[in-house]
Amino acid sequence: MSTLKNKIDFALILNVTRSNPNGDPLNGNRPRTDYDGYGEISDVCLKRKIRDRLQEYLTGFGKTIFVQCDDRKSDDMNSLRERAESKIHGLGKEYFEKKADKKKTVAAACEKWFDVRAFGQLFAFAGGKKKKGNDDGTSDADGVSIPIRGPVTIQSAFSVEPVSVSSIQITKSVSGEGDGTKRAADTMGMKHRVDKGVYVTFGSMNPQLAERTGFSDEDADTIKQLLPKLFENDASSARPEGSMAVLKVIWWKHNCKAGQYSSAKVHRSLTVKPEGSYSLVELPGLKPEEIDGF
Repeated sequence: MSTLKNKIDFALILNVTRSNPNGDPLNGNRPRTDYDGYGEISDVCLKRKIRDRLQEYLTGFGKTIFVQCDDRKSDDMNSLRERAESKIHGLGKEYFEKKADKKKTVAAACEKWFDVRAFGQLFAFAGGKKKKGNDDGTSDADGVSIPIRGPVTIQSAFSVEPVSVSSIQITKSVSGEGDGTKRAADTMGMKHRVDKGVYVTFGSMNPQLAERTGFSDEDADTIKQLLPKLFENDASSARPEGSMAVLKVIWWKHNCKAGQYSSAKVHRSLTVKPEGSYSLVELPGLKPEEIDGF
């Protein structure tokens, strides 16, 4: 299978209604905002949702991803290292030994896991218990570090205008001391939400980096199909069903590997208004595909 032939840029317009799109654990799980009051959804959060949708999609083809959530994992592995070194779910320990061929490990990891060849991965594993007198002058404590740079990048999403964050006080019941069966008195807590907001994020796919990981046109089309469904099967108490949705996916496919225009210029051609409508500046020779949300 050939790798990605043409540079791709894309944008997502997201709608948030009475939801906490991405809580900040260092700020009482309040929705993330910058110093100017604009709402933010981190790139890590967005990639997590893409991985979750990929995992649901790929399961039907007998494939999986490497970085899985504990509550969604499809195996009994307790860590990324355990998954990587598993003969059944991963590659095997021999791929991550100090003496292993790193190029071979990179190729095998990219072939096995979609998210590795798309987003990249750092396999940084510490060595085992140190032993003296190895014939090759090394010790078992020597770790391994294998970086993989992926062709798919995505930015943090920011709201089009400053958001209003509402905070309500709630009561929550916690188990008492001992065996946990005794109910303690209700305690006070807080819950936060963004009442309404439209967010925008941008991403890109790089053919030069795709050649290193084996990321293909078919892989790009898979992500394209899943982006409109980004928030499906993602409900929680903080994000009730229907409170978050993809309004539109804008997909720019260039006619060459280097791209007809810089990503910055392509992304600036999109202007989104607070109610979710948008306009596009025409870039000669580069016609975007506009895809409705799911």
